[in-house]
Order: sequence, then C-alpha cells, then structure tokens
Amino acid sequence: MTITQQELESRLWDAANALRGPVDPADFKTYVFPMLFWKWISDTWVHEHDAAFDEYGDDLDDEIEADFHRFELPEGTLWSEVTEKVTNLGAEIAKAFQRIEMANPRSLAGVFGDASWGNKERIPESSLLGLIQAFNKIKLDPSTVSHDLLGAGYEYLLKNFADESGKKAGEFFTPREVVNLLVGILQPEPGESVYDPSCGSGGMLVATINQLRESGKDHRTLRAYGQEINLTTASIARMNLFLHEIEDFDIKRGDTLRAPAFKASSGAVRQFDAVIANPPFSLANWGADRWSSDPRAIYGVPPAKNGDYAFVQHMLASMKPGTGRVGVVMPHGVLFRGAEAKIRRGLIEKDVLEAVVGLPPKLFYSTDIPACLLIFRDQKPAERKHHVLFIDGSARFIKGKQNLMSEDDVRAVIEAYQAGNDPDSESGTNVRLVPFEEIKQNSFDLNISRYIKVAAEETADLGTALVAYADARQHRIDTETVMFERLAAAGIDMSVFGVSSE
Repeated sequence: MTITQQELESRLWDAANALRGPVDPADFKTYVFPMLFWKWISDTWVHEHDAAFDEYGDDLDDEIEADFHRFELPEGTLWSEVTEKVTNLGAEIAKAFQRIEMANPRSLAGVFGDASWGNKERIPESSLLGLIQAFNKIKLDPSTVSHDLLGAGYEYLLKNFADESGKKAGEFFTPREVVNLLVGILQPEPGESVYDPSCGSGGMLVATINQLRESGKDHRTLRAYGQEINLTTASIARMNLFLHEIEDFDIKRGDTLRAPAFKASSGAVRQFDAVIANPPFSLANWGADRWSSDPRAIYGVPPAKNGDYAFVQHMLASMKPGTGRVGVVMPHGVLFRGAEAKIRRGLIEKDVLEAVVGLPPKLFYSTDIPACLLIFRDQKPAERKHHVLFIDGSARFIKGKQNLMSEDDVRAVIEAYQAGNDPDSESGTNVRLVPFEEIKQNSFDLNISRYIKVAAEETADLGTALVAYADARQHRIDTETVMFERLAAAGIDMSVFGVSSE
C-alpha cells in the first residue's frame, strides 16, 4: 500500500513534534534525520530480505542474500529489534548506529552524526519514545514510499526545520528557488562532475541531479562532491543524497578554506565541471593568515574579517579548464567594497566573470541583506567576452514574512541569463550586457544600480540603505584621497584649516 506525499509529510512532522518542548527546534534535525534514515534502511532491508526469500525459499543463504541488500545490517540492529527495548533506549540506539556504520565502512562511516543519544537531559526517554511511536506509523520500504516521495519528504523536513530555526537555519538550508536558479543557469550535463565547497544539507547537489532526471537525461553518470565544516550538517547531506537514491557522491567534512579536502595528485585543488555554493556571508576568522602563499589567492588575499572572495577564489581554482563554470551566492557588498577592488579588477580583466544577478530581498534565513549571484566561466561565449551581463531579478518575488520566488520567477531569470536580454519586456527582469571599458571607468565597481535601474521597490530596506551608504562613503574617501594628493603636490597643507588627510 503506497502513501501520498501529504500523508508522508504529515507523519514526518508528527515525528518531529514529538521532540517539541525538551528539545530546541534548532536541534530537531540532529535527532530526526538519523532516525528517519535508520527507519528507511531498516524497512528496506526487511523488504529486500522478503524479496530474496520469495525467490529462493529454503535455498536462501547469507551469500545469496547479500546480493539483495544495499546496506548490511548486523543482527540486532534492525529498527524493530532495538526500539522495543525498555531500558537505556538512547544508549542502545547509539550502539546500533555504531554497529551499522562499522558494517558499512565505505558508505556509512559517520553518517549518523554525533548526537548524544544516551544523554537523557538532552533528549529525555519520553521524547525518544514519542519519536519512535511516530515513526512506527510510517513504513518506509520501496513498496510504500518511492525514492522521489521520500526525497520530497526529506526536503519538506529541511524546509520546516529552517522555518523553525530562523536565522540559525542559514548554515544548512538554502531556499530551494535560489538553488534551482543556480542549477538552471549552470546546467550540469550527464558525465560531468559537480562540486559544492560549502554543501550544507546537500540541497544544491540533489537539485542538480534532479534537474537531469526531470529533463530525461541520464543522471547516473553525474558525479557529486561536497565539503561541509559542520559534522551534523555533513551527515545530513549524506543522508539526503542516499534518500534521493544517488549513489555516486563523496561528501567530506572539513574547513574548505583552511584544508580543502579534494586534491589532485599534484597537490593542487581538484577541478570540476560545475562548482556551485552558498557559502556563509562575510565570514570572519576564515584563515587569512594562511593565504599569503596559497595558490588559490590568484587575485589577492581577501580582508581578514571578510572571507567572501576567499570562497570565490577557491571555487575558481576548482573550475575545470574549458568546461568549468561557477555559480555562487554572495552579499551585495562584494560588488563594491573598496578593500576588495583589486580582486574584482583581476576577475574582470581575466574575463572570467560572466554575470551578476541581483536577487529579491529577504529570501534567506541567515540574513536580511540583499544578495546576488556571481556566475563565472572558464570559456565565456564569444558575444560575452570582455563584457559582464547584469541582471536585476530583485522584483521577481512573492511577498511574505520570508519572501519566495515562484517557478515563473525562477524561469524568467534563467531565460534572461540565457538570452542576454529580457525575453518579456514586462517580466520585471532588467538585463544589460556591459562592456569592459564602462566597468573600468567605474573603477571596477559592480553595483548593479550603476548599470541598470533596480526594479524592486522593497529593496529600499535597511540592507540596501547600508549598501548605498557604504558605496557613497567609499566614493567620498576615494575622491578626497585624490584631492589631498593634488593639494599636497601644490604645497598646500590642509592641516592649517583643521582638515586631516589621514
């Protein structure tokens, strides 16, 4: 008997709500996702066992049965065997997870995370029993829940946990319309490799593979790679990919800027066809002290208190020659901040920056400041060489407490990018292909409003006001610097007028 998506989502949310009260909503994911994954592999193992017995009957032995199973579950680790225990249930679950990981070292090592299942202060046994009882109402084998349905249920939980967590959600969840927009622009193809250096819960990698599936292309030949600094979030990403029936992936845990995990035999960072990410905005203490001699700092070392262009340059270093393209979510500040002008200049002179896409306000959980997409290509189309395409998609949204982009909004921006103009002049997506010389005349400032009229009325919020203020302040400082230099050359000392040139 199959289950509907609505029924599955309702029961999954009931499971999460069993933790409400003793467990902070921001920590729901730490407990719910491992239990969901365990229930799935356990129910699937039983389903596979039954299929093997139906085919071989009494002739079934361990060697034959092993061919039916995707994962090995040692005796005593099935959901039904562990959850019926009445004492120290949390500790028993932790032991089962450890045994399952040890039995599947290549695929499942560390996949259940590091939650303190035996700590009854963190997760009381009554809450754990409520979580188990809720999951007991859901059968998660392939005859009941398809991988598409299960993947959608996982995404539903991610979205709801993000809603519950608010700004804390930014570390593990990127709004799916932003993910779909980036994937639609980069358009990974079968046989290619896709890499996310700050992969969070794996949403961008999943969306990439889903796009191939939905377009009828062979997604099985796409290879997915990701790195994530947070252990719990890295585990969630791996579970996410497994539940979406994705096999060829490699998620590593670690600090991408200080210790990139994917390396070529030469010792340089490994290169991929498509590199896609929503890294943490304006990260402080990102490891600038190590970058003065880092080969990834092609265009310069970013400010110590602001790691945005460290992620950008890491991604560019990870871009494969020829086919390589990069799509990254960034705060608007990267477009104009004075301390990063040298890096912007290098990117534009090297002619790898293809497009700047302004996004609607208030899409993200982690920040209210305006965000944009930067699109890079190793080989830009001939008509875009020595130009940068500016797209203002700031008016394309549905207003709410957390603004949304509809499928039509996402499609309109993708089509504007592909065409290099606004296919529908009334779509509210302003587009302009700007030549190198004009950008140079603007001192390599990439603020979208310098080149096209910004459309969204709502962008006049605090974040945009701060952007405008910083832009004007930097322009004043630059102008004053030139003025003081000229006055000094003329022998005029401004200090006599109470004005300092410092």
